[in-house]
Amino acid sequence: MTIERVVVVGGGLAGVSAARELRDRGYDGAVTLIDKDAHPYDRPPLSKDFLLGKIGEDELGLAKPTWYDDASIDLRTGLTAVALRSATGAVELSDGSSVHADAVILALGADARPLGDTQAPHIHVLRTLADARALRDNLVSGARLAIVGGGLIGAEVASSARALGVEVELIEPFDPPLASAVGVDLAHSLHRMHVESGIRVHKSGVREIRSAGGDVIVELTDGTTVTADDVLVGIGSVPVTEMASDAGLEVDGGIVVDSAARTSNPAVFAAGDSARTRLPDGALLRRKEHWEAAKFGGHAAAAAVLGQPQPSPSADWFWSDRHGVHVEGVGSMTAEGTTVLRPYRDDDCGRIQMAFNVRGDTLLGAAAIDGGLAVRAARRLIDKGTAVTAEDLADPTFDLRRLRRS
Repeated sequence: MTIERVVVVGGGLAGVSAARELRDRGYDGAVTLIDKDAHPYDRPPLSKDFLLGKIGEDELGLAKPTWYDDASIDLRTGLTAVALRSATGAVELSDGSSVHADAVILALGADARPLGDTQAPHIHVLRTLADARALRDNLVSGARLAIVGGGLIGAEVASSARALGVEVELIEPFDPPLASAVGVDLAHSLHRMHVESGIRVHKSGVREIRSAGGDVIVELTDGTTVTADDVLVGIGSVPVTEMASDAGLEVDGGIVVDSAARTSNPAVFAAGDSARTRLPDGALLRRKEHWEAAKFGGHAAAAAVLGQPQPSPSADWFWSDRHGVHVEGVGSMTAEGTTVLRPYRDDDCGRIQMAFNVRGDTLLGAAAIDGGLAVRAARRLIDKGTAVTAEDLADPTFDLRRLRRS
């Protein structure tokens, strides 16, 4: 079947990456990109530089405004795809129009997981630019912010708010959060930074969030209460799957795809936060919700649409910034293995900078604070299956790039 028109639904990173990859791979057919927002924008800065006022909205774009015309991408903004007619390939839009396609790429994203009345003016989530605007307006020196959830979003907003002089209370039942991403030891180090910056940390769950006389009251499961001017709920996300389900696609905690981003309909593909991969043995993987996973998912979908080879697989990678440090992780820190710790070089206190997960001589995962070059070297070791030793990994003077070259 000749693919003359591709419709990409969703203007986030996965959608824009898919459109760009189609052109980069030589596709010269029609590409329509549907974005419900005013323009496609990057989301990671929303919890960091945008909240801090270091960048403006015009600096969030995923591509230069001229790129869409230059690449002959039919960008339709301010519109929501409301239905997919699988039998005809028609994507129906919120303005009553429809676009027909030979192949559809769904990059629908995810919504913030709610807790309490997130429509109330002082109870926030952070997924969109509008969310970030609403939160930023209230982050003034001396304001009181309660954050429910100590994951990436919660930790980054806590750091940004504290830098703005906001009094922050962070509520998180797991001690330490992010252990699954960076390992227990490094997670403890990161979590201590909250306390060191003046953030009050509560190891508890939340029973209720309610408004009372201009304040927001957070009742915790340990019986205490937190009173704040604003509350941010950062407890994960829910994949957007309704349109896929209505179109008869298989949905199970996400739009189910194979390793090449194909859904249960051979003409429909999915990528980004809404997609969930099923392995050939039938096992369903967890959704990958990090920036690079969305980018590479878009690339995979574009390749599959064109019937071209898939991008070379690589170990999962993520990053985060908080309290003046940069955190990166790669691979799996939860797979069965042994933890190897690397201290900072020339640090008499023995503080941990990097953690590795190793099984025998096989590196499974790595994470570091301000150690991006080492993490990227570790990624190549994981991808190539290069043998490692615990002694080399634990030695802060040993350059992992030496193993790459051996």
